[in-house]
Amino acid sequence: MPVGLAVSLVENDRGGEVYIRGQLCDVWDAQDAAARRWAAVKLVRLGAASQEQIAAAFGVSSVAVWKWVQRAAAGGIAALVPEKKGPKKASRLSDTVITRIVELRNTGLSQQAVGNMVGVSEFSVRHALKIVALQAATETVVPELETLESTPIPAPQPELPFFPAPAPRTAERAAASMLECAAPAFAPAAHIRHAGLFLAFPALETTGLLSCAKEAYGALPNGFYGLETVLIDAVLRALAGEARTEGATRFGPMELGRVLGLDRAPEVKTIRRRISQLAEAGNAGELIAALAKHHLAGTGPSGEDLAAILYVDGHVRAYQGTKKIGRLYSTRLKFPVPATEETWVTDAHGAPVFVVMAKPGASLAAELRDLLPELRTTVGDERRVLVGFDRGGWSPALFKHMDAAGFDVLSWRKGTTKDIEEKLFAEVSHTDEHGEEKTWSVADTVVDLPLATTKKTGEIFNIRQISRIVGTTGGGTRQIHILTTDRTMSAGEVVYRMGNRWRQENQFRYARMHFDLDSHDSYASTDDDEERIVPEPAKARAYQKVVVARRHHAEAAAVADLNLLALKTPTEGTDEVTVTNAMHNHVMAPVWEAESALLTAEKIHQGIPAKIRLGDLNPGQQLLDTEVKMIHTGIRMAAYNTAMTIAREIRTNTSYRRANQEAHALMRQMFNQTGDIDTTVPGHLTITLDPLPTKAKTTAAAQLCEHLTATETRYPGTNLILKYTIKTKASALIN
Repeated sequence: MPVGLAVSLVENDRGGEVYIRGQLCDVWDAQDAAARRWAAVKLVRLGAASQEQIAAAFGVSSVAVWKWVQRAAAGGIAALVPEKKGPKKASRLSDTVITRIVELRNTGLSQQAVGNMVGVSEFSVRHALKIVALQAATETVVPELETLESTPIPAPQPELPFFPAPAPRTAERAAASMLECAAPAFAPAAHIRHAGLFLAFPALETTGLLSCAKEAYGALPNGFYGLETVLIDAVLRALAGEARTEGATRFGPMELGRVLGLDRAPEVKTIRRRISQLAEAGNAGELIAALAKHHLAGTGPSGEDLAAILYVDGHVRAYQGTKKIGRLYSTRLKFPVPATEETWVTDAHGAPVFVVMAKPGASLAAELRDLLPELRTTVGDERRVLVGFDRGGWSPALFKHMDAAGFDVLSWRKGTTKDIEEKLFAEVSHTDEHGEEKTWSVADTVVDLPLATTKKTGEIFNIRQISRIVGTTGGGTRQIHILTTDRTMSAGEVVYRMGNRWRQENQFRYARMHFDLDSHDSYASTDDDEERIVPEPAKARAYQKVVVARRHHAEAAAVADLNLLALKTPTEGTDEVTVTNAMHNHVMAPVWEAESALLTAEKIHQGIPAKIRLGDLNPGQQLLDTEVKMIHTGIRMAAYNTAMTIAREIRTNTSYRRANQEAHALMRQMFNQTGDIDTTVPGHLTITLDPLPTKAKTTAAAQLCEHLTATETRYPGTNLILKYTIKTKASALIN
């Protein structure tokens, strides 16, 4: 047989010969295993063929050839002599000993205690118990003769091949330029990695990512990897813990390709090229808008209207590159950093609905005003929607504008205000979606907010205020106030909904940890508009000096008043006091000096313009490209919502006792579980997962598989209905 391009191997019952370019180089007898191995080692050392080709020709694995090379390097040809296998000792686990182990174990003794009493190791005890479990699992009851005659004997199921080579797609790859995409095609395989990722498809379908992407982009240019494949690959990698494109290098392309129904998954350069082709279309905004409409068109876990309550917040994404990007203050990092800012909208459960890029330097209040038309379009009708946000959106004029536009406000009151009388406080309650009742002591009042931005002096906006008394770190108490334009919602629900805004912060934190929310998937940038008018930072610094000068002037005036009072007050035994001009001037000198410094600071502050051209302030500033980032954001939103759906199904549709605490950890463990792919049932794709480490987790996975199977989800791009099962410990041992 040929070995590579230059070597030929001849073997028969007498021995073997190796020829290189027709010249005899090695020969061995049939009984001389060491000489045969030495011939293989010399071929490896010469580089006459690859190690895999040599291993295939000699009928062994490439690992065996590698071991031969290592042994020969250490001890020469003598190290290649096969070791003789000596006689084995009789096993101490006789039938009598195994029976005794089972009896002692049933009394409640530990495995170590049983081993000590029987005289074997703890490992032998575990092995004996496994033998008994296998026998119990494989025992069959012999039926009666009549039943045996009438019951047809089922045909034996063929065993699935263990990690077979994927079906070749050579022809499709060769014709990729003429194909829209390669259709998924699955081959039976046992114990494949990442089989647990198949569990994500029913939840992924509910996010609408694939249908919305088709709506926004239609299709990618012709190629082997189509639009659906690229998106599914990205979501599955995110669920497996590698959301960035570079994470594809941490997967075996052939292993992940089995989940995609291909011979291999796309690699980094292919993913980047296909995403760049999507970015060239410039439809990322349409994709996000379509995902938002699809999300709000559904119902929540309890059947509630998801569009009834929305939360809005800004998110600062720090930038660590070398581009000259504008700085923003990061609340999380506690200092200004080069960054981009986004405005996120989530539903009442914290699930992301959509995101828009914030204008450079814009406040949350300004972003909210611009966001209202898009919110109305996403909601799809004229119903009133409760919009919650933090103090960054504080603006009485905005509250009035939102109320007129059909949106109800839910926010904290900013600044100091007069406390509410304690007699107005009463206890209120609210029952959350988990059936837990929460109570608070609140005061439900109505307050007037002055519209400082209006030209009409004295105009106010009437708004509802819910006040609470909370403790402080020093052991005291203070009042906090919630403002809302919703007059129909109960006070207890208002407090609950305002507290629920933290679900959005939790979503940011979870997405940063598990879905690389803050990663920059593209570092492409464009020049910022240098004619854009931006605030002059020197104006703020100058005002701080004015504030300091005013404080010094006030302190100096207070000291001067005390000193003048002391001069004018006669000492005991004296009827009158004469204050001279010199004495007065000496006392007032610090005041006049502080006043002069204050006038100078105010003059400097007034001379600095409030706004300035960006080109004068920071020439050469750049903006990061957002199109690629928004595509990846849409993918991560779908992955996040997929994960939340599966975690919720674990909590609600399984009997796992610690589901409330460990649903997400169990979900990630299931996603990384191995399993089998079975295509023998026509029209179905059966995924059988290997058992999880504990019986409780395996039971929960079985219940989840049963629930997901009932959805009858179709694998994208095929007519195959997904069916999920999981092996038991006994069946796994038999296999």
